[in-house]
Amino acid sequence: MIGYYIHHHGRGHLSRATAIARALGEPVTALSSLPRPDDWPGCWIELPLDLPRDAPLDALHPDAEPPDDARAHGRLHWVPLGSPGLRDRSAAISRWISAARPRAFVVDVSVEVALLARLHGIPTVVFALPGDRADPAHRLGFDVATGILAAWPPDVAGMLTGLSNDAQRKLVPVGAIGRLAPAADAAGDVATPQERRVLVLGGAGGDDFTAAEVAAARQQTPGWSWEHLGASGEWVPDVWPRLRAATVVLTHAGQGALADVSAARRPAIVVPQDRPHREQRTTARVLESGDWPALVLDGWPRSGAETGWASLLQRAAALDGRGWARWNDGAGADRAAAEIRRIAGAA
Repeated sequence: MIGYYIHHHGRGHLSRATAIARALGEPVTALSSLPRPDDWPGCWIELPLDLPRDAPLDALHPDAEPPDDARAHGRLHWVPLGSPGLRDRSAAISRWISAARPRAFVVDVSVEVALLARLHGIPTVVFALPGDRADPAHRLGFDVATGILAAWPPDVAGMLTGLSNDAQRKLVPVGAIGRLAPAADAAGDVATPQERRVLVLGGAGGDDFTAAEVAAARQQTPGWSWEHLGASGEWVPDVWPRLRAATVVLTHAGQGALADVSAARRPAIVVPQDRPHREQRTTARVLESGDWPALVLDGWPRSGAETGWASLLQRAAALDGRGWARWNDGAGADRAAAEIRRIAGAA
């Protein structure tokens, strides 16, 4: 039995966990504040939200100002004092560990859950996200982990800083992991070159792609059709046909979104969003400095001959989407599952 904690913000953690759970080939129990999705392949334990006392739901947003001492004087990320949800979710995880006796516990992502599992004597495998993770809480979580996985290719440098030497030795980049298997070709499903399509791929966790900005961009680009998916646009359960039909995908720099775009082998325009620890901006910097089929923008562009949408789309459409094959070769989940099995078997 493998335990798998899935962070509730956005949908990238869930997509990654689902792919890995399918690849593991043994029972996997998810523990998360998310409701169980229909396609989860194992058991699911829904945890209470760890809200501070009398706090609104938006207090859980990563950009929200934490309440007093919610970070335990900087040593942890989220342990609000007097929170019934925090107490009850920790107790639920402990009860499950005691009853199930898992061979390993995967955490994507929470320093506190990783510490809790390790305090029960369970081997822990944690996911590292991009950005500067030199703060004491991240360093603690990485240092006590048995293994550290990262969902980017092993030959890509600059995605993560702040690890101790010991944590760096444990880090295993496995490549992009998402819900979609990579396409066999880059041609997509675009019927003719005249049907030029832009897919705006927003995030479930929020983004700056407003409906008004998309409408203005559409007006600037006659001859292009625009479709807007995500929190500020339309939500669809299956994004694959839309991705494959797109000439260009406009996306944020979240790991789940890039896994989807790279699987579809579509040229991209990447607009990183502000996230803690410079997560998306770090990824965008790496994309900008490498030979990837993506234009990276620092914010939403305005009209102009060089920076307006007509010029940007033309430049992006000329990129070869096959260049994403190094980022996402389709084997990331299998490599992650193999490392989890190795750690579980060594316990």
